[in-house]
Amino acid sequence: MKLKFARHLLSFALLPFTVAVLVPLWLAQSNNISPGIGTTMAQVFAQVVGVLLLGIGLILFAASLKNFVTVGEGTLAPWDPPRRLVVRGPYRYVRNPMISGVVFVLFGEALVLLSRPHFVWALIFLAVNFIYIPLLEETGLRQRFGDSYVEYYRHVPRLIPRFRPWEPQDR
Repeated sequence: MKLKFARHLLSFALLPFTVAVLVPLWLAQSNNISPGIGTTMAQVFAQVVGVLLLGIGLILFAASLKNFVTVGEGTLAPWDPPRRLVVRGPYRYVRNPMISGVVFVLFGEALVLLSRPHFVWALIFLAVNFIYIPLLEETGLRQRFGDSYVEYYRHVPRLIPRFRPWEPQDR
């Protein structure tokens, strides 16, 4: 049990925590950005939208992580991936809900802080994943899970969710 917890803690600390907490803190410090309420109605509106994006992102990330642990029997780290294909919860709507969740968090942070450097960081993270996911991650998933992943891939989009959840018997 302790080893399993340590695996998850390590993968969490090295990946999403670094991307969504450490880098944004560094950006804020490097650019003298501090939290505060906007001075115009447009800024306050942007911050409210940012808070909503943060909430959506955290919920999406947490639900995805729960499924990785309970259904997939693995971690979010590429070096310790799930042993079983996860097609439950948010994975019925989008193939990469964890990355989508982090993207929502990053754009939410940019809006809450009204920060251009944070917005650029969110775009960089998104661009890297647009390259990494199809080239490396999806190739590995096809190799590990075979036809069941190919079927899932055909029905569930990578980053933009479906309107209705996919059921494996959908054809």
